[in-house]
Amino acid sequence: MSALQLIDYIRDKKILILGFGREGKSTYNFIRKYLPEKHLTIGDKNPVTLEDSNVSFDCGEAYLENLGNYDLVFKSPGIPFVGVRYPETTQITCQTDMFLRFADCRIVGITGTKGKTTTSTLTYRMLCEAGFDASLIGNMGIPVFEKIDMPASAVAVIEMSSHQLEFTKSSPDVAVMTNVYEEHLDHYEEGFRGYVNSKLNIVRHQTEENFFVFNGTQGLKEYIDTDTLRSKCIRVFAEPDDFVATLTGINNNLRGRHNAMDIGFAAAAAKALGADEDAIRRAIEKFEGIPNRMEYFGTFGGVDYYNDAIATIPEAVLCAVEAIGNVGTLIIGGLDRGLDYTEFEKALSVLDIDNLVCLPETGHNIADNIAKIGTEICMYKAKDLPDAVDFCIANTQKGTSCIMSPAAASYNYYRDFEEKGNHFKQLVKNKT
Repeated sequence: MSALQLIDYIRDKKILILGFGREGKSTYNFIRKYLPEKHLTIGDKNPVTLEDSNVSFDCGEAYLENLGNYDLVFKSPGIPFVGVRYPETTQITCQTDMFLRFADCRIVGITGTKGKTTTSTLTYRMLCEAGFDASLIGNMGIPVFEKIDMPASAVAVIEMSSHQLEFTKSSPDVAVMTNVYEEHLDHYEEGFRGYVNSKLNIVRHQTEENFFVFNGTQGLKEYIDTDTLRSKCIRVFAEPDDFVATLTGINNNLRGRHNAMDIGFAAAAAKALGADEDAIRRAIEKFEGIPNRMEYFGTFGGVDYYNDAIATIPEAVLCAVEAIGNVGTLIIGGLDRGLDYTEFEKALSVLDIDNLVCLPETGHNIADNIAKIGTEICMYKAKDLPDAVDFCIANTQKGTSCIMSPAAASYNYYRDFEEKGNHFKQLVKNKT
């Protein structure tokens, strides 16, 4: 009955679907399934074409200026709200918020700057191995409205971004927060604090029956007092407990300290719902890795190539270099979003690698700053990714590895990190 309850909630409201990408189209299709005659408005920066006489359009550069005309705004996650103003009578929501409020199934919500995709996938696999009726949805690609009628006995494992959590008023049965680092600062008026506060909505509305699994190595005290939370708190530390320690060396796709923590987060979440240790172990043994995350895609010319395009912050890059080891060439660089790379530049300058290939925009700036620090690493400022790959093929020593791990977003040249990662793999395969 959850879909019908949601439809009853929105039936008489004046609705704006803000952003008509994957989630916006999913929201439109969901509403149309139950309310074929209801008038809707679609707002988007770009023109939208849709054959529906019951739809109005508010498109163009001023598409964020009329939010006060609506009772309910379904905001797509990728739209930043910095400087956007709207009256209290307008409710901003998204699919994640409505799913948390109206779905009957149990929900595991997983957020964090890095590790959430691996942790979400592992949690889902562990629950499946334990015999649960589970679905993996959310930020990973399946809009949650497509699964809103899951039965109460089922479990939805949802990867949740800070954008999806920004306006949520409910929390999942099991909340997982892997870590918090500087990311998406251009989306929040309060910068890093606004980013973290958005993520913490994953736990703020929990009850005594719920669980909060989080990184005990990172302090959250500046942002939330975990001692005052109503939920049961489970801390996961960089040094794994005895059970998790037995899991960290059994699958080469889960190398490195960061993956050991992801295993710890997933195991804690799965256990909170009743999964047994044998099922958790089987899920680890069968895990085939995540595309674009330390993804080995072949040996060419005696060099092992890895696509780590999802690594959009410095911490993820350093973890990848450590986990893979024997790195001859590292490719970094992408969109400048205002991250502070000072400590990253120091760490890069002393890395045990031969070549550092730097892409615009951030990579060129990092190369200039490292040159001032001084380094024995050969640095090359590539004009674009094809140029970078040409350099890697010509200069990476046989028997070593080449990793593209940007430490930056991809939007200056690509639609997303997936497009960048796929282009990198295609270039290497075509040029070697």
